[in-house]
Amino acid sequence: MRIALGIEYDGAGYFGWQRQREVRSIQQELEASLSIVANSPIELQCAGRTDAGVHATGQVVHFDSPVERKMAAWTLGVNANLPKQIAVRWAQPVSDDFHARFSAFARSYQYKIYHHPVRSSLKADYYLWEPRALNVDDMRSAAALLLGEHDFSCFRGSLCQAKSPIKTIDHIQIDTIEDELILNIKANAFLHHMVRNIVGTLLKIGRGEKRVEWMSQVLEGKDRKKAGPTAEPQGLYFMKAFYEEI
Repeated sequence: MRIALGIEYDGAGYFGWQRQREVRSIQQELEASLSIVANSPIELQCAGRTDAGVHATGQVVHFDSPVERKMAAWTLGVNANLPKQIAVRWAQPVSDDFHARFSAFARSYQYKIYHHPVRSSLKADYYLWEPRALNVDDMRSAAALLLGEHDFSCFRGSLCQAKSPIKTIDHIQIDTIEDELILNIKANAFLHHMVRNIVGTLLKIGRGEKRVEWMSQVLEGKDRKKAGPTAEPQGLYFMKAFYEEI
């Protein structure tokens, strides 16, 4: 029986999603708790791997269970054995050909920036702190240039394993709420570090270091070295994976 789960987690203190030796990972904690409920080893597949320090509100995973359990066991029962930074939000049976990664036709992320001259201790693990003045209108204009299908090689991390750098961004928006900047982005798929590299590039434009038109030059250049730096991980959140089935 194949089960899909919706997961949220606080990535601070974890070395990302993927199971690794001798370090804490989200996958390791979830698999250990699921295996207790199933009384059998469980292996997970996720919609999108997240790096160390990155958070998720709508991560989706699937696994094949060798035993029958009520859906409540896969939520309340699993949560009882998880650390407080990780929680299963929902569970449901899916078809045998459902795959958390390959069945998703789109994904969305959010990036949070704390825009204030003085740092916040409470937001340190959940926002990028930016104390300098920002022209948000210029950042929005530059972000709009990324909409549609493009070769996003300029935002591709060196460890990216995607077969193609061509992706389609359906939505990108920057909102301001008091001293916060919130970037929401949705695409059919993302390259490794793509969102963080986009944010790093937008910040150079927001600070006035580059003009809005520079974004088009970066995109057309298809060269990672010509874009902005990779923004820090703690501001990034995996928000949602989109499926036909669930």
